[in-house]
Amino acid sequence: MTRIAYFGHDAFNGNLRRRVQGFKDDGLDVVGFMMRRRDEAVTGWDNVDLGRTYDGAFGQRIRSIFKGAKLAAAQRDKLASADVIFARSLDMLATAFLAKRYAKLKTPVVYEVLDVHRMLTGNGPISFVMRRIEGALLARCKHLVVSSPGFLTNYFEVRHKNKYRATVIENRLALGEARDPRPVGPKPQTDDTLRIGWVGVLRCKRSMNLLLDAARTFGPQVKLVMHGMPALSEIPDFHERIAGLPNVEFHGRYRSPDDLSRIYDGLDVVWAGDFMEAGYNSVWLLPNRIYEGGYFAVPPIAPSGTQTAKWIGDNDTGFLIPEDLATTLPDMIRSLIADRKRIADKRAHMLALPTATFVSPRGELAVMIDAALNTNTTEKRAPQNGTREARKTAG
Repeated sequence: MTRIAYFGHDAFNGNLRRRVQGFKDDGLDVVGFMMRRRDEAVTGWDNVDLGRTYDGAFGQRIRSIFKGAKLAAAQRDKLASADVIFARSLDMLATAFLAKRYAKLKTPVVYEVLDVHRMLTGNGPISFVMRRIEGALLARCKHLVVSSPGFLTNYFEVRHKNKYRATVIENRLALGEARDPRPVGPKPQTDDTLRIGWVGVLRCKRSMNLLLDAARTFGPQVKLVMHGMPALSEIPDFHERIAGLPNVEFHGRYRSPDDLSRIYDGLDVVWAGDFMEAGYNSVWLLPNRIYEGGYFAVPPIAPSGTQTAKWIGDNDTGFLIPEDLATTLPDMIRSLIADRKRIADKRAHMLALPTATFVSPRGELAVMIDAALNTNTTEKRAPQNGTREARKTAG
């Protein structure tokens, strides 16, 4: 059985846990080498704890690369038992390569990107240095995995052309996460209130402004339902701003996939916009909620002109609105309140789509790992074809 050493930035991140589940679904063995963003340290897989990091604390996260690499290398037997290292995000890629160096291993590395951080897209000296580091490490990787084609077209082809071989693996639900059955038939309507969900990491100040303005404008005709943890580094007054609004509900942290059925069952539509890194990552990404909402037949509302909008348009799963969103979002909400059949029609269409639109097919990750391990690379990215035992003794 192929074994993967998974270097992750937060052992309790829903996307990361989804990938672990996907590996297991495909018959791959996983040992984690992961940092975490909370005190809890118990995971559902064999995991080496690399310490705690904090949102927005970039100095601390840089120091954690060196500390984490030493902690990983101290578990050399576990690290050497892996056939491939899978590293999510640039800081964990650096941690993985440094751990390899400390442990004197030659294990091949796959780099996974679900977001391109704003520190990588800027024009200043820090962004230049970060891209140089990323490019140097990327050229030594066996493979690149991205969750959206927008990352390849708009970033990697522009900044790191000819330094990688890539696979797009959308961040759909893992097969083992689709535990609850998809809904059947029309959704029962208990009242006339339109329930708009904002689900996931609540990090976008403009999204919050738009949604709270809509809640105030429409009053009891609309309920804004928020599930997830707010990024207080981005919206420090989050809790103060929602206090006292009778048609705004904040439910806090949830467990994915356990709570997804309950969450989406309570929504009519889900917000799929993001402007935290407008013009860059926010335009290129594909968010979880288009897959989660799709599986549970809750159509998204999203701004036009983004990779998310293209996906929604290609699959005809939701509602797209152009700028100026301060006008077009209330107009869309008004039209959906007046004609609920529009939502019902989207729901019926989503339920008729193949499940694979929203859930990863079995074997997708195994095929990618096999290709990464067995693809010849250029001299610049020299093959690392040693067996597991050979890597254990490499010096």
